[in-house]
Amino acid sequence: MKTITTMLKGAAATLALTFAAGGAIAQDCPADLPTVTPGVLTMSINATIPPRQYIDMQGKLQGLHPDLGREIARRLCLEAEFMNVGFEVQIPGLANQRWDMINTGMYYNPDRAMIMRLVPYTVNALAIVVERGNPLGVKDYDELAGYPVGTEIAGFADKLLREVNAEQVAGGFASMQIQSFNTFAEAFAALAAGQVRGVFGPDATAAWYAEQGSFDVGAAGLNPGLPSAFGFDGATGEVLSEAVAQVLRDMVADGTYHEMLGAYGATPIELWDDYTGDIAVYYTPPS
Repeated sequence: MKTITTMLKGAAATLALTFAAGGAIAQDCPADLPTVTPGVLTMSINATIPPRQYIDMQGKLQGLHPDLGREIARRLCLEAEFMNVGFEVQIPGLANQRWDMINTGMYYNPDRAMIMRLVPYTVNALAIVVERGNPLGVKDYDELAGYPVGTEIAGFADKLLREVNAEQVAGGFASMQIQSFNTFAEAFAALAAGQVRGVFGPDATAAWYAEQGSFDVGAAGLNPGLPSAFGFDGATGEVLSEAVAQVLRDMVADGTYHEMLGAYGATPIELWDDYTGDIAVYYTPPS
């Protein structure tokens, strides 16, 4: 079985071939796309979640999400620009037109689709990383009842962990001592220091950190089927969101989409339970 690190070592070569092939195809670019800066696709990202999005040792933005963003911009004949900011400011920044698109692995949910346009593009699962040797015998959430547990603040994992904890407490379990950190890097530093007994987050990220540090994955494949989505402003993002959705359809048709996701071990959107058979924009504002 290939490890996350092994997959990442082969990713650059795979993607280079993909982009070289794609570059040879004549493009029909949409005209006059409404972007914050003309000719530029400005994307917000929170580069703290390897291997999906992170800053490497040379200070360069790497990962699946930046790669997808650059390829989408290229096919729209736009320059890709990233704003590396905390998750908590990304939706307000979109509404205030600081950027055109959220590209940070933000989870799709119907409530978000009421206030913004979402284009789901990959399926996620979650995992719990624990101390080396898994001394608590963690196989699920139950074993962490009563213990300090870390996650990243304000994201889906944080919200879900609190919901799971509330259900466990209602069922008679001791409450987890949930600690939300600014980044997953800080959460894993706390795990290394013994301040928490587990970290809850995306499965690919969990596996990457477990491999890089002295940790084990206690439980994986939790709550599967939740897609990540690109986000666009509800009021002004119709044209751009539809253009990005069309680019993703084209990438599926020519094989680039599956090559890129496969290089990072990501699950394609076709395995989402609610997938309709087509890349789509979801937006259901209150009537």
